[in-house]
Amino acid sequence: MPNFIIINNKVSTFKKTLTVEGDKSLSIRSLIFASQANGISKIQNLLESDDVFSTISCLRKLGIKISKVKKKYLIKGNGIGKFNFKKGIILNAGNSGTLARLIIGLLINSPFKIKIIGDKSLSKRDFFRVIEPLSKFGIEFYPKNQTKLPLSVKGSNESNTKIKYLSTFRENKGSAQVKSAIMLSSLISNKQIKIIAKKSRDHTEKFFKFLNLPLRIKKTKKFDIIEMKKFNKFKAFNYKIPSDISSSMFFIALVVLAKKSKISIKNVNINHSRTGAIDILKKMGIEILLKNIKIYKGEKVADIIVTTPKIIKPIKCSKDINSRAIDEFLTIFLIASKANGISTFKDLEELNQKESPRLKIAAKFLTMIGVKNICKKDSIKIFGNPNLDLKGSYIMKNFNKDHRVFMMSCIAALTLGGSWKIFDPDSIKTSFPSFLNHIKNIAKI
Repeated sequence: MPNFIIINNKVSTFKKTLTVEGDKSLSIRSLIFASQANGISKIQNLLESDDVFSTISCLRKLGIKISKVKKKYLIKGNGIGKFNFKKGIILNAGNSGTLARLIIGLLINSPFKIKIIGDKSLSKRDFFRVIEPLSKFGIEFYPKNQTKLPLSVKGSNESNTKIKYLSTFRENKGSAQVKSAIMLSSLISNKQIKIIAKKSRDHTEKFFKFLNLPLRIKKTKKFDIIEMKKFNKFKAFNYKIPSDISSSMFFIALVVLAKKSKISIKNVNINHSRTGAIDILKKMGIEILLKNIKIYKGEKVADIIVTTPKIIKPIKCSKDINSRAIDEFLTIFLIASKANGISTFKDLEELNQKESPRLKIAAKFLTMIGVKNICKKDSIKIFGNPNLDLKGSYIMKNFNKDHRVFMMSCIAALTLGGSWKIFDPDSIKTSFPSFLNHIKNIAKI
């Protein structure tokens, strides 16, 4: 594949039904939980992306047998905390912050140093957010005072662990990765803990409940108070991954910005902690219907049906919704560029902690296409133009090979006009390898 793609034409009016691949967050978590179960778990519709393949590779290095039979992945778990630890293990998390941070939580009882590495993008991201709480479990990190990959991790033992029988952890960033890493360490160390966590994705909590692991959650306006009790083992399970709502958002944006179009996306995970973008778009006057709603092993699933709106309303976005839409803001900003007025978004510092500094990149992108915006450290104001129609030539490159920036740029090219050269198509392999195939089927590029 060339290192760029060319898009010269807008998408025509379309009506399509499609199914996108499995949810990445659930794919990674299902593999991790299967590795801790007793017996052989069977997982269907696993997202076959680089991030998920990195998860499989890391678990295999820790002694977990994983195979694919027809369309099912079989994972033979040895029980809670029963990895085959060896000297000199190196775990490559690739581009996945979820994998890198969660797997540290699994290493609490490693008697040897295990080195965790990642690609260039992941190696720039903050790991102090997990180092600080997991150090309280007695996990040791090397080199000392280093907060980015590569890092070496050595587990604790009962004689040096710093955590008491019942300890309280505070998670103030709204990071599901940090919360999940603490929960996995608690599971493996068999400690009773309490986490006071700022609202964030709750897939890990739902997995705990699906597997009947002891968990109690008290919800307040801003925090979830999670209490975990001791537990020794759980059985293998079967799981069919629903479709990914973050991947679906690119096609929702395509419909919203196209002319007189409609799309139906089947069997999408609409977990409340992930549907902030849907709530935002509804407030912007976009008709989004959810049909065939059901609960699958704790996760809410539905078909999403979207039609092109006559007008896009501006929004003053509440910061309370941010954690529920954090991966979708690039497409939300793109939609806001054609709103009939000024949209404002605040308290988004976490957006710059992703694969790339997405808030900064979004502001540069909007400026490039002639959309006035005012971007500060953690906020952006977008002056929408309903008549935005591009005629020039545009080049998108140097965005840290961020898969979501690439896909957002493709949607812009297909709906706003102009002649586009968009670099790093291989970036989509981390989360949505078939994105361009879907686009070609709809837009005939």
